[in-house]
Amino acid sequence: MNFAVLFRKLSAVSIICLCANAALAQAASPSATGSSQAAASGLTPSSSPSTATPLPPETNTSDHELTIGVGDLLKIGVLGATDYDQEVRVSANGDIPLALVGEVHVAGQTIEQAEQTIRKRLIDKGFFSDPQVSVFEKEFATQGVSVLGEVQKPGVYPITGPRRLFDVVSMAGGTTPKAGQVVTIASRNKGVALRTVTFSPDPQKNIEANIDISPGDTVVVSKAGIVYVVGDVKHAMGVLMDNSGHITILQALAMAEGANSDANLHKAKIVRKTENGQSEIPVDLKKIMQAKEPDMKLQAEDVVFVPTSKGKYAGERTLQSIVSIATGVATYRAVY
Repeated sequence: MNFAVLFRKLSAVSIICLCANAALAQAASPSATGSSQAAASGLTPSSSPSTATPLPPETNTSDHELTIGVGDLLKIGVLGATDYDQEVRVSANGDIPLALVGEVHVAGQTIEQAEQTIRKRLIDKGFFSDPQVSVFEKEFATQGVSVLGEVQKPGVYPITGPRRLFDVVSMAGGTTPKAGQVVTIASRNKGVALRTVTFSPDPQKNIEANIDISPGDTVVVSKAGIVYVVGDVKHAMGVLMDNSGHITILQALAMAEGANSDANLHKAKIVRKTENGQSEIPVDLKKIMQAKEPDMKLQAEDVVFVPTSKGKYAGERTLQSIVSIATGVATYRAVY
């Protein structure tokens, strides 16, 4: 047999088989026709207008977004119009001078808000139909953050953008032994309320307290309340109170590791500051320790004085001398 004739017969059989297989596959998949038609129209089943799932709206997760302030240097640009690029500084009244449109008020606005303000002005003036405006904060008028209160090195520290609270406290050398747990942050932005965070022994809560700090903010670390225990005790010291401000005389005495064996517990006293000056409150520690009298709550800056029983003038000390002793105490312990 001629090989050319045989080859033509085999080719015809192959074409018939391929057609039959394609017909069977199409019959087995009813959705194939619909899919091919959708593909031809430029749509897929998942992108059909009737079944498309709308995207969720964007949400702003920033609780303290940085805003433009007086004296800031801004770089303004319009996409595709390099001739409009310009650098302008925010004036004392919060305006910036822009080419073509004149003065535009941007102080107190976020970057996104300023971009929309400038865009609207350009459209209203008829210079652009749909401008893509960009605003870049090139220089902050206040390049630093003030860290004050109970930190090792209070002062103004330079930052060029948002930082975290722990970062700026570290710049100031960390907190002092007298530092409290409450930190207050004042923003340079008008209308932004004071923010207060609390340090905690709980690591998770501390992470939440590590909030954003922006240039121009003022961070103040509070001073913990202190009570002093002096006199005939094991270790005269100042005791740092916790944020609740709750501490009793026995707790303070325990922090000082108790009284000495020669202490006159019946003649102890509390020196307290009042509006009318310093006052003296007699305390019988012996009866309190024996539960014959209730334990007394102390206030910040109280001085607990435990006299000695030795000598003729053992219990006689002036209020001024007791306060002088307390202010000379250099050791502090915290109650948590």
